[in-house]
Amino acid sequence: MKAQKLSTFLSQPYPFYYQGKNLIQITLIIFFLALIFNYFFEPFNVYVPEHRMDYFLISLIHSFTPIFIIILFVPFMGKSFNEEKWTVGKELILLTTFLLLIGIVQFLLRDLIYDNPNNWSWRYLFEEIRNTFLVGILLFAIIVPLNQKRLDRQNKNTAKTLSLDNNKKSIPANLSEIFIKTHLKGDDFILNIEHFLFARAEGNYVTLYVKNEKFIDKHLKRISIKDLESQLRPLLNILRTHRSYLVNLHSIKSIKGNAQGYRLELKGCEKFIPVSRKMIPLFQERLRAI
Repeated sequence: MKAQKLSTFLSQPYPFYYQGKNLIQITLIIFFLALIFNYFFEPFNVYVPEHRMDYFLISLIHSFTPIFIIILFVPFMGKSFNEEKWTVGKELILLTTFLLLIGIVQFLLRDLIYDNPNNWSWRYLFEEIRNTFLVGILLFAIIVPLNQKRLDRQNKNTAKTLSLDNNKKSIPANLSEIFIKTHLKGDDFILNIEHFLFARAEGNYVTLYVKNEKFIDKHLKRISIKDLESQLRPLLNILRTHRSYLVNLHSIKSIKGNAQGYRLELKGCEKFIPVSRKMIPLFQERLRAI
């Protein structure tokens, strides 16, 4: 039973913080927390005669190490990881990897910081990795679960307050069908807005999901999601809810919240469409407008 609860918790959605402004914010938070913790609490034995510099400078170096790891490796993560499928378990695996790398870099910096003939020994490699994990696990074991529960509860509660009025404003006749220009002239097409459900970015292409009487058609077009969004901007019911998704708000059946934001269930469609946390305010505003 406990194993099942743990598995369920680890599979819960979790925000992907490692890109854009979120990355800058989390980097600064880690730096200042590490600096305060190292300098004021001195969590491990401090043998001053070995120090090559003032302890504050040593604390700065230790605090900058996580930043170095983040700056070096995280920019590649946005391209390699699927943020829609990011979970608590994947977050913990990533953080464990970070802690291991931080411990190794701390070991490599020992000659810069400490005057000790045994700096390059297995003992100190183990010690640096162990100390990093002792501090990191303590922080992450508290922060990750609390943050997941906070965001999950917050978004579930706000999702319940959102109204899906069936008497939505009708689409103006001149906007019921829109001519879309693609990056390939021969691939230009007319999009029927009433039948359009959503579009998903596929690199330099977009897959359009359009409902038919009995099933949903998928059309792959050579156009970026940004260009498609620009051409559909006159329509209030078409909204970019995520960096990879453009949705017809008239097609929403239900809205559910989780730690990443919202998940939209569309009429006659089995796919769930994400609304990222940063898009929630605009999403709520647009729902009221239509």
